[in-house]
Amino acid sequence: MAISKSMAEALNKQFNEELGSAYLYESMAADFYSKNLPGLANWMTAQATEERTHAQKIHHYLDENDERVFYAALSEPQAAWETPLEAFMAALAHEKYITKCIHDLVRKSRKEDDIATEIFLSWYVTEQIEEETSAQSMIDKLKMVGGYEMGLYQLDKEASRRRE
Repeated sequence: MAISKSMAEALNKQFNEELGSAYLYESMAADFYSKNLPGLANWMTAQATEERTHAQKIHHYLDENDERVFYAALSEPQAAWETPLEAFMAALAHEKYITKCIHDLVRKSRKEDDIATEIFLSWYVTEQIEEETSAQSMIDKLKMVGGYEMGLYQLDKEASRRRE
């Protein structure tokens, strides 16, 4: 059973949401680099790479279903955040938004009785739990560190080890 045109449109929208996520995280990485926090920049760069992978999965799914992928213009992301905590809180809020988008897609697939797309999206449902947990973990650590510069230095060093 082929996916409906409206499902293809919704998946294309999500494809572009994922690319927008990567764009946002690259902007956060650039901000961290400018503040001499290369570990946190690395964390965000790894996150951006993950988001591009998420987009590519949707791209392949649409291709496999003989549907055209459309690239939309990406909005210019915020360029700077006052603190690392503020940036990670923005990242968590963004991930919660993406989770809602994925859940909306699942509901749409159920409404259309599109079992294949629902199964395809189940990976994203699970992935979003990991995405939110990962951002929340960094927020918790940043709150623990507070204004202690040595703690931020250590956390930056820890974040430099992230590889996707």
